[in-house]
Amino acid sequence: MTQVRTEVSLYEQDYLLWIEDIVKKLRNRDIDGLDFDNLIEEIDSLGRSDKRELESRLRELLEHILKRKYVNMPDCYRGWVEFIIKQRIAIEELLADSPSLKPYFIEVFDKAYANSLKLVRKGYPQCEFPDTWPFSCDIDAMLNVDFWE
Repeated sequence: MTQVRTEVSLYEQDYLLWIEDIVKKLRNRDIDGLDFDNLIEEIDSLGRSDKRELESRLRELLEHILKRKYVNMPDCYRGWVEFIIKQRIAIEELLADSPSLKPYFIEVFDKAYANSLKLVRKGYPQCEFPDTWPFSCDIDAMLNVDFWE
């Protein structure tokens, strides 16, 4: 009986060690030693991760702006505004690191708003929320305007 030995790659064995190995090989310009398949997959996932983060933060931002604007719960206003500020800062930092995400912000805005609307309508059925975003969706406005004032 023969045994079939399947070799497990460093990528599968120890991710951190794999990264350190890849960085070392890149620094040494060791192109032949690179694990191209996994390296390509990892680099591709970085871009998708930034997009997911931007969409998630935009959704959270919209949700809390809607709460602050349309939900009459003054005791919650401060917490909602603080959360809005935190999301705005995080979005600003993300866009500063990757300015090419700005068109994606506009691309996913309507989807993010629709998902935020589902959340606030479920959580606050007594409140009336607009079916479409009633304010400017310009990035600068979204990051600076207090729509509830």
